[in-house]
Formats: sequence, C-alpha cells, structure tokens
Amino acid sequence: MNRVDVVYTLLYNESDDQVLMVQNKKHDNWSLPGGAVEKGETLVQAAVREMREETGLKVEVGEVLSVNEAFIGNHHAHFFTFRGKITGGTIAIQDTETIADAKWMDRAEADVWMPYYQGGIQSLLQASIPYVFQG
Repeated sequence: MNRVDVVYTLLYNESDDQVLMVQNKKHDNWSLPGGAVEKGETLVQAAVREMREETGLKVEVGEVLSVNEAFIGNHHAHFFTFRGKITGGTIAIQDTETIADAKWMDRAEADVWMPYYQGGIQSLLQASIPYVFQG
C-alpha cells in the first residue's frame, strides 16, 4: 500500500455560522478546501497551497482539529484537518480543472457533506491539538 497524506483547512465564519466549502468536479461533491501533500512539503505548507489554489485565499494555518485515516484502493490515506484564518485575498478559484465552485455554506449543510467528522463541524470547533514542525 502507498501512503498518501491529505490536508484540509476549516475556515469558519462564527457570526454567520458558515463554513467555506469547495465543490470537487471529479466526484461532484463538496468538501473543505484541501488536497494531497506534495513531496518536500510540510502539512502546513500543503494546506496553505491547497487553500490558495482552490479558493484564491491566503490563510494562516493553526492547530490540528482532526486526524482521520482510510484504506482507499491501494492507498493508506491520512487526513489532517487544520483550523485556518484568512489573511488576504478574495474567493477566486485558481485550480479550475478540479474545483467547480467555492462558497460559504451553513454549518448544518456542510455537516451533511462531511459525515466522516463524528459530531460534525461543531466537534471540530471544540477540538485543538498543537501542530509543531520539528525540522
């Protein structure tokens, strides 16, 4: 089996109770912005890059909110979900080959698209694990 690391970033607008989601063309589904970590990247570097490619936004990536894993075909996938904070930019999809849309979605609707987070987005908002890159 090949190991694949995937990062996602949760951007949450507390005042509107909304989550930034992207529509993936390949599976015609919605998810948090994110994708595979490339060779030589840290998890945080990948999360920042994926956010920029998929939404056009610049973000600061914080603590880890969730770690999930799955066997998918010949891959052993590890999914790392980070908390993010917008530091610049406007929503403008850069990766138009894989992303159809990016929009703020009510938390309840986002939960429907992401059943793999036990307890939904609310559980992620209450979670926090420090992330440290040790070189």
